[in-house]
Formats: sequence, C-alpha cells, structure tokens
Amino acid sequence: MYKLTNRFYTKPLCLLLFLNIAVAATAQDTILNKYGLWVISELAVYKKSISGNDGMALVDIKKMIPNIEMSLRYATANNFTHKKLYPKTNTTYLRNKAATALAAVQKELNTQGLGLKIFDAYRPYAATELMWELVKDDRYAADPKKGSGHNRGIAVDLTIIHLKTKKELDMGTGFDNFSDTAHHDFMNLSKEVLQNRMLLKTLMEKNGFKALDTEWWHYALPNGKEYALLNIGFKALKKTLQ
Repeated sequence: MYKLTNRFYTKPLCLLLFLNIAVAATAQDTILNKYGLWVISELAVYKKSISGNDGMALVDIKKMIPNIEMSLRYATANNFTHKKLYPKTNTTYLRNKAATALAAVQKELNTQGLGLKIFDAYRPYAATELMWELVKDDRYAADPKKGSGHNRGIAVDLTIIHLKTKKELDMGTGFDNFSDTAHHDFMNLSKEVLQNRMLLKTLMEKNGFKALDTEWWHYALPNGKEYALLNIGFKALKKTLQ
C-alpha cells in the first residue's frame, strides 16, 4: 500500500481516478443521435477513430486514381431529389481500403481501354436523412436508423466508360433508376447490357466489394459496421486531407 498524502495515492484510488477520466473522455466521443447511432461529426473524433489504422482513413479518390472520371450527382440538382445534397466538389472520398480496391478495378479496366466513372462515394449522414424523407424505401435509399455504406466511406456508385470518348457503357438504365430494370437479377435486357453489368460486377467483387441487389451501380465493402458513420462536411475533409 502507498501512503495517502498529497503526493501519493492508494492503488485502488488511483485506478478509480483513471477509470473516471477514461469514461468521461469516451462519453464525449460516443454521443448517440435520435436513432441511437454514433455518428462522428467532429474532425478530432474522426482522427481519433482512425488512429493506428491506415485502412480506416478517408482518402481523396482523385489523388489515388488520377485518371478516374467523376460526375458527382448529389453535388448538383441532377439527381432524383432535384436538389443539391452537398456542396459542389471536384473530388470525393473513400476509406483507404475501399479506394485501394477501386484503384485495382481501374487498373484492370484500363488494360481494356475502359475506366470508371463515379456518381457518388462518401456522403455525409445528413444527406442520407434528406434522401430518406423523399424515398422511404430501403431498397433504394438507406434508412437513417441504420445509416449508409456511403456515410461509412465504404460504398461507391459508379459505371464503366470508354477511356477515349468518356462515353458510358450501356447498363440498361441510368443512375438512380428505382425500377426492377436496375436490379441485378433482371434479365430482360440485351446481351450487351448484361455483359456490361457482369463486367462491372465481376471486377468489383473480385476486389472485395459486394453488390446491392436492387442497384447495378452500387457496391460496398462488407462488414460495414466496422466503420463508423460520418457526418463531416466536404470542406472540412478537403482541408484535412490536403
């Protein structure tokens, strides 16, 4: 036993003080939202959440894959909501593990004179809430009670293009088509469309992504709950990741 003086504490008392400090610090980082979810909105908390794990860090896709094309639809009114859901941006983000896998897909497509075009990747949680208010169908929009792979930085909406012309391959429907025709198991399509969809699906799954049954353009890494939900704005991310 140590003497209890101004300079020394007993072991039990020392341990109690340490636990109290740890609990207080943790509580500040795990405030739950109205759905009982932990959503990170502060950069400091985000940085703490990825400490020691480079695969968890968000990365600038344009920097990792310079020749990738982007048409970030939710940064414009050219989407099913007819509203801008986040500010105009010339790049977007994914967790390092997802971006690295995407780079491998791009590399293989490039050998065929093809490449990727991204419609959406990281999406702040607040945008998911707005989308749900308009759709409220979890086949086509993420329920904010669960959050989205986009909010976790592990989901991407994309298609394939010809490198020279930048023309999109025919996938049978456009992006954000909420009909059975966009489903992976919809077979009443031309041979060309089915082959194009299969090419995208095969390469994405080969590199660790999982397809969403109802959207030919949506892929995400599995085990999404391993990645925290994020509600950090693009402006803050851009400054942090420069």
